[in-house]
Amino acid sequence: MNPGESDTRRPMRRAGLIDQAVERFRDEVVSGRWPVGDRIPTETDLVAEFGVGRNTVREALQSLVHAGLLRREQGRGTFVISSSELTSTLERQLAGGSRRHYLELRLALDSTAASLAASSRSEADVELLRELRDRRASIWSTGDRDQRAGADLDLHRSIVAATHNPLYLQLYSSMLDVFAVHMRDEEHEDEDAAHRRHHELVEAIAEGDADRAAAMVAAIFGPFMH
Repeated sequence: MNPGESDTRRPMRRAGLIDQAVERFRDEVVSGRWPVGDRIPTETDLVAEFGVGRNTVREALQSLVHAGLLRREQGRGTFVISSSELTSTLERQLAGGSRRHYLELRLALDSTAASLAASSRSEADVELLRELRDRRASIWSTGDRDQRAGADLDLHRSIVAATHNPLYLQLYSSMLDVFAVHMRDEEHEDEDAAHRRHHELVEAIAEGDADRAAAMVAAIFGPFMH
């Protein structure tokens, strides 16, 4: 091991042992060594691997359960359900909001993103946005609500990505699961108009017209705000 490198498997000090175990296990999740959806090693394996007692392992894991990163399933083990405490916290908070609260939040986030993207987008961004816009239009005809929500959010998330603001993208991405739940219940009264507005939104971004891009987002969400 090179000087300055950390070893996540080194024995833990006695002082603050549970806190150290929490940090060590959190690092396994955040780094992807324990991927979302996978079952983590058993308590016996963790005791052997990290050199701590079973009670320490159990309390540290319980802390991450409370943080929303892990979930215990009786008879099956402990599973990773999120790689971000921000994501799990936001999901819990957003899930309690009303439909109008959701729409107001989406309008604020998406209109600002569209305006910023119009100033920051690259040629590659524009190419991807046009591709996702066309994909959204083709999937809409299937009538599958999950696929519709996914295609729509893929487009809007890519608009956020086109701002080239990593903090904005991280925040927006952490809300996608909640957005998808609300989107499954949305029905456009005029689907042709909705497709046209999404088309114009992407073209406004492509042309660098920030005001028109933000206005098109308002036009997209407007019919649902009443």
